[in-house]
Amino acid sequence: MALFIPYRYMEDRIFRALQDAGFDDWTLAQCRVFQRINPDGSRLTDLADQAQMSKQSAGVLVDQLERLGYVRRVPDPTDGRARLIVIEQRGRRAAELAIATSAEILSEWKAYLGTRNFTLLHQILDQLREITDPYAR
Repeated sequence: MALFIPYRYMEDRIFRALQDAGFDDWTLAQCRVFQRINPDGSRLTDLADQAQMSKQSAGVLVDQLERLGYVRRVPDPTDGRARLIVIEQRGRRAAELAIATSAEILSEWKAYLGTRNFTLLHQILDQLREITDPYAR
């Protein structure tokens, strides 16, 4: 529970920043799928797996994101039968804002915790990721 509260704060603040900047046509559920798209593109099955939802549910959200201009589907160059979901220019602009907002939040947390504690927190979270994140790159 202690990790969930800061995560939810960050997620809410990033979503509000996106809305305030004009990216107000998508939902938090769509954003949660969008944030899992690899820079080189992702297959729908991978997105669904990472978002812990059915392929059908993820497909509906990706369809919506595509209609809104955040992503598009392209042929997978490694498998002619498969398609990749890639981020479009509108999606890249939204992602840049999300990254900038995240950096702003982390800077505030570093100022609050102090450099030593903030660095220690990062080290501990990186260690936990090794045993908790099957999708770590």
